[in-house]
Amino acid sequence: MPFASLGLSPALVDAAAASGFTAPTPVQAAAIPVVLKGQDLLACAQTGSGKTAAFALPLLQMLQTEAQQRNTPENMRLIMESAAWARATMLRGAPL
Repeated sequence: MPFASLGLSPALVDAAAASGFTAPTPVQAAAIPVVLKGQDLLACAQTGSGKTAAFALPLLQMLQTEAQQRNTPENMRLIMESAAWARATMLRGAPL
């Protein structure tokens, strides 16, 4: 199943492909359509399974759609903090 079949915009599908993501993981395939519908979602999956992208890609699409509706510049950015990354960084002793 390709990312395009999940309802993501062509720009996001292209960006995912450019980043090396050619097919969604199972958690992404299950989560992306739900998040795009604006429904609540709780996902549990193994580390490295693509949970962050499962939430970030639909959120980026929602931001893009809202920006187009408000006729705002398309240079919006999304900053997400990953608690798992922060814990791993702290465990390694590296500064955050």
